[in-house]
Amino acid sequence: MTSFLTHRALVHDARLPLRRRHSALRTCITLFAPYGFRATYHHLTLSAAIPRRLEADPDALVRAVEELHEARVLWLARAEEYAAQRRAEKRSGRRAVSNPRPWWLRSRWDGPDHAWHQDPFRHPSLRLSAYVRRQNAILDGAEPPGCPACGNEGPRVPSPTGHGCIELCRECSWVLAPCSCGKRHRFVPGTSFSWNGIWQRSHMSDDGMPNPHWPAG
Repeated sequence: MTSFLTHRALVHDARLPLRRRHSALRTCITLFAPYGFRATYHHLTLSAAIPRRLEADPDALVRAVEELHEARVLWLARAEEYAAQRRAEKRSGRRAVSNPRPWWLRSRWDGPDHAWHQDPFRHPSLRLSAYVRRQNAILDGAEPPGCPACGNEGPRVPSPTGHGCIELCRECSWVLAPCSCGKRHRFVPGTSFSWNGIWQRSHMSDDGMPNPHWPAG
């Protein structure tokens, strides 16, 4: 079984080629990705300032995996609590999953965060640990202000569905109000992209700042 901690150690290993360390970071994200794999990777390129050329700042990979690790520790603690809670509920005869479902068990395509899987640029700007804390708090009954995902309190963005309308968070496109038909609708990315371009960080410059010419070049 692939181990997050094993690959985290590989990211830290300065003796390894940068491509190998970058690949280890990818494996870590496949094992824990709060925003979905592509959106989480894109987020980390920005938050850890991973440059287009890894040689320009090798430590950026360490910053990225440590942000991911910090959030994962919070998730593991809450997931263990939830597992213990479910075992107790089942022993008492309550087999149905309580509502709301834990955020980490949401359907990838049916959840209010499905836009992040279709447009990896539309994720929250929160540090991953802040997002996990926010979701854990909501699971525990808290009602934080603003968007449940990112906290944005600005006006909602209406998005027509052809027979109705959904309302999205203007920052992260979290579905704040679903369509009246009750079905999820595909989110159309605002910017065309290729996964290969994201993976190679064409949206970043060698100094770790966003590429001002992207997506043109």
